[in-house]
Amino acid sequence: MTQLTRDDVLKAVGQADDVTVARIIASGATITELAEAQAWLANDEPLMNAGRPLATGRTRELVDILSELEPDDDAGDPSPPIVPQE
Repeated sequence: MTQLTRDDVLKAVGQADDVTVARIIASGATITELAEAQAWLANDEPLMNAGRPLATGRTRELVDILSELEPDDDAGDPSPPIVPQE
């Protein structure tokens, strides 16, 4: 298995900064591991239902790196005030 290249990462991830691309390549992961990490991020329920163990090793490292690229749904949106029930 060959190590990921910058082109491999950009094709799979899309827009990513140079530091993130370097972190992904430095993980030593393969294209298969990158695809598996993306599958876990997209929706872990089908993988768990299929009896797949949780991501470990390089795949887990990629999940952590890739999750940093996802937009934060809560960013900039203040929480609604808590109103006591009457």
